[in-house]
Amino acid sequence: MCVSPNQEQKTAKPQIGGSHLPIVGECRSHMMTTTSKFTFCASINYNIHMTFLRLLAYTLLSLPLTALAIDLQPNDIVAPLPGKNHVMVSYVNTDNSTFYKNGSALGSTRSTRQYANPDIGTQSAILRLITSYAIQDLPAVSYLQLPYGSIKPAGSLAMYPTDTGIGDLTVATAIWPYHDRENRRYLGIAGYLTAPTGSYKSQQPFNVGENRYKSDIQMGYQQPIIGDLDGMIAVDTMWFGGNSQCAAACLSATNTSLTQKPLTTTQLGPIYKINQTYTIGASYFYVAGGATTIGNNYQNNVVNTQRYLLSALAYYPFGRISLQYGRDMEIKNGFIEDRRFIVRYTTEF
Repeated sequence: MCVSPNQEQKTAKPQIGGSHLPIVGECRSHMMTTTSKFTFCASINYNIHMTFLRLLAYTLLSLPLTALAIDLQPNDIVAPLPGKNHVMVSYVNTDNSTFYKNGSALGSTRSTRQYANPDIGTQSAILRLITSYAIQDLPAVSYLQLPYGSIKPAGSLAMYPTDTGIGDLTVATAIWPYHDRENRRYLGIAGYLTAPTGSYKSQQPFNVGENRYKSDIQMGYQQPIIGDLDGMIAVDTMWFGGNSQCAAACLSATNTSLTQKPLTTTQLGPIYKINQTYTIGASYFYVAGGATTIGNNYQNNVVNTQRYLLSALAYYPFGRISLQYGRDMEIKNGFIEDRRFIVRYTTEF
């Protein structure tokens, strides 16, 4: 199911933050004494600065959440044949822009001018080693996955540096308690564990690694609808370990704790087999939960995101090539994802 050669774990977006923040806005005053004008301007700038800090902290904790789903590709829920080994190499490119808080876009007021033109781009190369086998006649598959990538802020966030490095290692295993190849009906269950092996510095605003463990349980089902058209549905919940070294991303001069509530994703969509070479699919995702707490302060930044992903797969004698494109359709909190483009190559060895 979720860990077949087709499956792609959506790469988590690294945390972002910073301690050297500009004063936003311009203060103008008429008919004031020098002292009163200075006091008035200082008060306005301080309030703007503190409002920006609160919004930025809100942003830092919302940004990674929108990318923590386990995305299934067409036919990931189809049970694999045992005794096969594959390697998959993926290139993932994403771009995020407008920031939303409680469903409203920010950037039009003085206190939120920092969000007037944000742009966050990520690129990653992902290596996955996959093996399939049987457990008491039940199909099963396991993989190891290691990403290498970068995250680059631009636009109104250009003051923050780019981060590049190795990401966190993921280990996954799936088993199919029900598989009917003749009638194309499959039920799979998978478990994922991500370890904090990636690049991470608590005083650095952007990090490729997250410095925390993550685990996920997923269940998926696929069956024919009509002819060569199948339908799939999957639900997964992700749990997060704590990060006791959250400084810049938590707007703290020293390390503090970051905890996060579980995040649940539901995905469904059609899969159409055009012929023996080409298959296409479309998926709708609904992601909810995942609010965070810094120290003892609940951030009230729950995720509520709807998005889509279009897929095209081609099977050739030398391997399988897949192209995918998607984006957010609606978002409650965080930077909206304007583009997600993925190219993958899988071959047996």
